[in-house]
Parts: sequence; C-alpha cells; structure tokens
Amino acid sequence: MSEEPLAVFDFGSSDQKPLQIGILIGPQFAPMDMIGVHSTLGMVPGTVVHLLWKNTDDLLDGTPSFPMYATTSFEDCPKELDLLFAPAMAPEVLEDEEVLTFLADRGARSRWIGATCAGSLLMGAAGLLRGYRATTNFQVHHLLSRFGAVPEHGNIVEDGNRITAGPASGSFEIGLRLVQNFYGDEVAREMELTIEYAPTPLFGVGTPNLAGSELTKRTLDRSAPLTAIVDTVTERAARRLEARPSDTSPASGSASGRK
Repeated sequence: MSEEPLAVFDFGSSDQKPLQIGILIGPQFAPMDMIGVHSTLGMVPGTVVHLLWKNTDDLLDGTPSFPMYATTSFEDCPKELDLLFAPAMAPEVLEDEEVLTFLADRGARSRWIGATCAGSLLMGAAGLLRGYRATTNFQVHHLLSRFGAVPEHGNIVEDGNRITAGPASGSFEIGLRLVQNFYGDEVAREMELTIEYAPTPLFGVGTPNLAGSELTKRTLDRSAPLTAIVDTVTERAARRLEARPSDTSPASGSASGRK
C-alpha cells in the first residue's frame, strides 16, 4: 500500500520514471523532520511516497503526539528507491536489528539517502554514512563519528548521494534540493514559490552560534537526560556496526540523474 500524491502540478513533460520515495516512520518519530520532504516531493506528479515501517497495522505516535499509520511495510517496499529518508525517532530504534537491516539493504540501492536531526544517527547505525560528511542536530552532533561519518556543521550537508540536515526546517530544504536534482532549477524554483518557503525566524537564535553561550548551555542542560540515553544507545549501536563488514563507501552511491 502507498500514498497517492498530495497534489499534482503540471511541470511539463518529463521522460523520468515516477519517483519512489521511502520515508521511515516509527515509535516517537518527529513529524517536523519529515514533513518537508513528504510535502515537496509528494507534490510532483506521479511520485509515490511510502511511509515505511515493519507493518501497516500499528498506529505510530510522533513527538509530540502525531498518530500515523505506515502505508508500506518493509516487505512490500520497492527494492530500489529514489530517496530513502529518516527523521528522528525513539533512541531504541538505533538498536532495532530489523530496522537497521532494512535500511542497510534499501540504502545500498537507493538513489539518494537523506536524514534530518537524529535520523542521521539512525542512518549511521545502519552503516550508510561511513566515510561521508554529515550533520545532525547540535545536541548529538558529536556522536556522528561513532558510525564512521565525518561530522560537519551546516544547515544542510551534502556529500555524494547523502544529504543530511540538523534543523527541522532542513526537511524542506532537502526536499527542494532533491526536486532540483530530479527535475532541474526551474521546477525547484516554482516549488519554492508554491510552498512560499521564506523562513523568518522570530528571534534568530536557531543555532548555537546565533543563540550565544548562555542560551545554548541552558538548552543543552534541559535536553541532557535524553542526550545521555542517546549517547549510551549509540555507543552500543556503534559496537554492533564495527562487528559488521563495511559494505558501503563514498564510492558506492551516485547522485547522478535517473537513467
């Protein structure tokens, strides 16, 4: 089962095959991390957006509560995707063998691999960021290296066919960047206007550098209990990954156009 496109815009004729977009959702997934990718790519005519989980029976709650069913099970997910994408979700998913095996399998053949926030750690735990530059949210940015990634600060970090973001707004920026890659500048420009993507932050403190040391420290202190859990889980997940042979590398994927 898969979702119908959210809307259809006539972007002119195209010889491309319809896009197959896979977005992982799961326990305590963060809707804000994936809604931009879901919306922008889902608007393109013919695109099929798969909301992926182990099965389509369980009602999955986001954080804050945002109930949603998966539309496509792991078993029914297409073997080859144009994008495999992950938002942040519950820390225990980083140790879920079924999820990690699925991500590693589909990621090895996906045209693009993307993630926002702690979804980058999940892709890392699946072995999909070894040797790639990547980013995640600032609270856990230092944990990326445990999975062989090269941590880099930035709203969006793109390396080969890996594209990651730290802030939730990055989901929209990843979506627009991939519309550009798949369909060209003009379509991406029209899409940016269509969704009126022109962020105007209320306070302009959306990064540690902008926020300053006092606000950053207070925010880190407030999130410390959850960060400690993620720290412990990623340490175990990294040991699991080290025990597996490296089957992905920067040369294994390509961001080239669809053939």
